[in-house]
Amino acid sequence: MAGERILFVVNAGPSVGGGHFMRGLNLARALEARGATFAFAGPPAIAGLSQTFASPAICAGTFAESDLVAGAARLAADYDALVFDHYDLDADDHRRIAAGRPTLVVDDLADRPLAADLLLDAGVTRRAEDYAGLVPDHAQLLLGPNHAALSPAFAALRDETLARRTATSSVRRVLVSLGLTDVGGITARTVEALLPVLGDRALDVVVGGQAASLPALREIAAADPRLALHVDSRDMPRLTAQADLAIGASGSSSWERCVLALPTLSLVLADNQREAAQALSDLGAHRSLDAASLDGESLRRAFAALADDPDAWRALSAAAAKVCDGLGAPRTADRFLAQISPRFGNNHATPT
Repeated sequence: MAGERILFVVNAGPSVGGGHFMRGLNLARALEARGATFAFAGPPAIAGLSQTFASPAICAGTFAESDLVAGAARLAADYDALVFDHYDLDADDHRRIAAGRPTLVVDDLADRPLAADLLLDAGVTRRAEDYAGLVPDHAQLLLGPNHAALSPAFAALRDETLARRTATSSVRRVLVSLGLTDVGGITARTVEALLPVLGDRALDVVVGGQAASLPALREIAAADPRLALHVDSRDMPRLTAQADLAIGASGSSSWERCVLALPTLSLVLADNQREAAQALSDLGAHRSLDAASLDGESLRRAFAALADDPDAWRALSAAAAKVCDGLGAPRTADRFLAQISPRFGNNHATPT
């Protein structure tokens, strides 16, 4: 076992959601399975996410934005390596915090210098030349969706779920999952728009415990037996596997839906999601919609066009299944530990 101590410095909060933390947690657990220990640092929202989805003990410290770099640097003295997943940190910040320790940087943007020994970007169209001049010459790049850090439960359900997809003849269960932080109350607005065209289908709605939509969603669920509300759910793999169609955010959860071949109307909720959302649309792996310009009638039309067309959602499902296999977290863990410690061999090697 490796025994390395790894500090994750990630972003989270009402404006950025919980995706950075969740994909970091998936990678952290893959590292832990190989003998490493880990902790998280970041803005105050990290404390709540740690308590909800893991344990308060994994939160090493939280800091205001103005003190994040200095605070994380103090913590890093007790760790052997750093993982960064924070778009507001650049190479200077990474070097100040890591102070020469090995670094893994998780990125989606390729828009700033990064002090990475190992760089992970799961984008569909990402190429090595996108990071030319932005990372050190020695940096190793892990590019593409097969490196996305997902819970192993998605890969574990893949074979049986893909088999069920091929036998599905109609859309009976719909999943709405638009991010834990429910930016702008998007979840309630989406559900309200969807109900008139839902028919007798079941609707699973996933939302965070602090979401602005929660009061409205509870009221709808109390009056409408079609809706099942899941607050701070730890069972996304099962919900994704059971659904026949999803309305989901165009963030890191896109890869989860692809692993389980779930046809999706994907809502772009932030500018940094546009490139990946368009790439998946170009592959035929989902249908992308811009949340900023989307009204209820347009959403209803898009939903009906997909839900009522078996050939269309079968085609989306087949294309999504080809995007990634869900084994990105163990792949990345193996590569990072190999960099951190020469003691780490091939005992836990993951297929490449």
